[in-house]
Amino acid sequence: MIALDRQQRLTLVWAGLAVVLAGFDGSVLVLVLPAVAADFHARVGDLSNLGSVLSIGALGALPLATLADHFGRRRLIALGAGLFSFVNLATAFVPSLAVLALFRLVASCFEILVLGVATALVVEEAPRARRGQAVSALALLFGAGQAIPVIAYPFVAPHWRWLYFAGGIGIIGAPLVWKYLPEGRTWQSAHVTGSAIRLLTKAPWRQRVLVLFGSTLLGSILLTPAGLLFTLYASQTLHLSPATISWMIAGAAVAAIVGYVGGGYLSDRYGRRILGASLEAVTAVFASIGFRNGTPGFVASNILWSFFASASTPVTGSWSGELYPTRARATAEATGGIAGAIGGIVGLQGVAILSSRFGLGGAIALAGVAALGAAALLLLLPETKGKPLPD
Repeated sequence: MIALDRQQRLTLVWAGLAVVLAGFDGSVLVLVLPAVAADFHARVGDLSNLGSVLSIGALGALPLATLADHFGRRRLIALGAGLFSFVNLATAFVPSLAVLALFRLVASCFEILVLGVATALVVEEAPRARRGQAVSALALLFGAGQAIPVIAYPFVAPHWRWLYFAGGIGIIGAPLVWKYLPEGRTWQSAHVTGSAIRLLTKAPWRQRVLVLFGSTLLGSILLTPAGLLFTLYASQTLHLSPATISWMIAGAAVAAIVGYVGGGYLSDRYGRRILGASLEAVTAVFASIGFRNGTPGFVASNILWSFFASASTPVTGSWSGELYPTRARATAEATGGIAGAIGGIVGLQGVAILSSRFGLGGAIALAGVAALGAAALLLLLPETKGKPLPD
């Protein structure tokens, strides 16, 4: 076990607080989607359009991420957390689905920014032999943020607006992140010059960005609609109650915790490449088949899907950070968000079209083919375990 120094501990604590807030922010809509649909009389097509609008938020994260490469990680993490928390508070008072979509678009932009920059910072500051476990700790904190609304919602359902009102607490937490999160030593020692985007168009970074872009895009064709619409499927197709859905999510959360810890440990011990591609493939299989096997199969697959997806998070998180240069690491992480946005829009619109013929579950399951292609693409990337970070 390698001990962390004081700055590394402070980085994990205060970047972790921002990530907890981002986890809360990102999980509420999925949980309350059936209630939102009922309040605004929304159909599957309307909700797919809502998810597509949210995906566009990743586009706004890219120019903001370039600022993190030029001016440091701390300010952007704190500002992002404060701004999505403010939008959370405003979301509690939206009068229509269209306004909800607009507010969540803005919030998703800053959520993606915080997650990408925080991951870059933790990868840069973690001990070389423990980067995967450091990212798994960050993933656990993100999961803790997601768990808060899961625990709370059964007590307030169907009053979904209360969760967004509670999400405004980050307005208080963000100034603390600004004050106490130390700036990264790796970024401070890097020679930052010129455009981060221009740097990423040069070899070998160009190929790495394109491979990860393609893999993320294909994976999101399945995982975005599956992740956004699974509560709607559970409620409307399987007729599960909000309390039952919350218990199912809680079970998946326990599996996720095991996955986060195991993925980080195995990644540091055995490497990123084969493990990352394998976990992505298995995740695609379980995320697909759960929508075709009734209530027992759905619940079991949801737990397994959560386990394998969570195990892959520290693997791909540490891997992507190691693949990119410090001078453009936050910008490169944001390009993955754009890929996820494009894939998510394709997946959501495809589900909206195909659901009339194959049903919601069948339409989501069909997207699994693309996600298997995403796993295969990862094999084109080099192994990076334990290597120095490129400057």
